[in-house]
Amino acid sequence: MKSFRTIFARDLDSVSLKSEMETYGYVFIRDLMPKEDLEQLLSDMTGIASDEGWTIEGSAPSYRFANPAMACFDPDPKYKQVANRAFRLERLHALTHHPVLTDVMMRLVGPRLLVHPKPIARMISPNCESALLHAHQDNSGIAGSPESYTVWMPLHDCLQGQGTLEIKEASHLSGLLTTEGYIKPETAPGGDWVGGGINAGDAVFFHSLTVHRSTLSTSSQLRFSVDCRIQSYNEAVSPLEIVFPNQAKGGRTWEATYADLKHDDLKYYWRDLPLRLKPSVAELAAQAEKADSPEKRLRYTTTMELIEREIPMMVH
Repeated sequence: MKSFRTIFARDLDSVSLKSEMETYGYVFIRDLMPKEDLEQLLSDMTGIASDEGWTIEGSAPSYRFANPAMACFDPDPKYKQVANRAFRLERLHALTHHPVLTDVMMRLVGPRLLVHPKPIARMISPNCESALLHAHQDNSGIAGSPESYTVWMPLHDCLQGQGTLEIKEASHLSGLLTTEGYIKPETAPGGDWVGGGINAGDAVFFHSLTVHRSTLSTSSQLRFSVDCRIQSYNEAVSPLEIVFPNQAKGGRTWEATYADLKHDDLKYYWRDLPLRLKPSVAELAAQAEKADSPEKRLRYTTTMELIEREIPMMVH
């Protein structure tokens, strides 16, 4: 397979990231993030995995040796329990606002930066088919404006065979291919599939319309990575990227997420931004009126109520 086009962090000032993104649909940057900051979050996450029995009993959590009996992925309740604990980690939310990272983010989207407040801490078991993410575009799930981006970072060196990332070059130029399901990799438009080892400190930024996939880990270790989404707040954002519509069923809430965070600047920061929602509150109200079942109507009205509570009233 063709290797990623590589940009080193030391060369950022001599490269047009926007031009690279426009042409290839991704930017791969080596040695961007301070490894000590990643190691602290990795320690938090391996500690959770060890607590939940995901590592081999008696082995040091830092070795990441996976307990095969606990291999699982979303929507398995065992995975949700671990993922919810990881989502409440202060270092997870702080990482997505790291100044080194936001500098690159603003080079791509401009100064009016919105970091989506729902980063994903991924804990992937080896040889777990259910954890394999087949070829897809992120915009089919996150909606809002297609001019948004994903940032993917492993918390440790992630070599081929350990469940790394692969990208279809220039696939973003063909627009949104499907709004549900996966894309056949052999028919995905664009150039070559590219991939390779991604080390701790490296980061991959890719367009929300770029086709990408994960590979199956065949190692003996758990894989830990983080991804988050970014955009300009001039662009429309889906309200579901901010509110938790399933909280009434025992899902996540911002109150529980932020309960133990010590830094207030990581909490509710989107309330100070003039967000433009898609769908808007008015559009959600219209959808609620046309809903063909009580369940759908309740989903729309619940989302509207959460928007009024979690997002400034200036949104439209």
